[in-house]
Amino acid sequence: MSTIAFSAMPTSDAEMLWNGGTDAYGHQPETMISDGPGHPCRHCLRNIDAGEELFVFAYRPFPELQPYAETGPIFLHKTPCKRYEAEEVLPPVLATSRDFIVRGYGKNNRIVYGTGAVTPIGDIPAYATSLLERADIAYVHVRSARNNCYQCRIDRV
Repeated sequence: MSTIAFSAMPTSDAEMLWNGGTDAYGHQPETMISDGPGHPCRHCLRNIDAGEELFVFAYRPFPELQPYAETGPIFLHKTPCKRYEAEEVLPPVLATSRDFIVRGYGKNNRIVYGTGAVTPIGDIPAYATSLLERADIAYVHVRSARNNCYQCRIDRV
């Protein structure tokens, strides 16, 4: 049994955008057409296929504004998709790169210094598990090692 769970963006966040809501900066999401790999949907945690419409928008995966509440661009299928559910296994979207930044955050939603590491995809579960064994780590983010874009969250089970 796994001790960690990979979590996609909440469906409530996706539905708000699908229903005409605005992003973290108060703007309408932009619509683009995917040209293939490189457009990972943060709700289903799969790549958006070439030719499919997608939203690109500013996302802040934190409950409140504060200095460590990183906000950045992410993608979402324009047509509603099913939220990623296989929480115990590495999401398909993480197979699109050789490594990612894995970083721990405290209960105050701030980076726990010294936890961020560029991590090969095969080592993500073990590194996240080791971080979540620490009392000062509440959850972990997986982010692009090239652009720092938010990919998903990892929690202890």
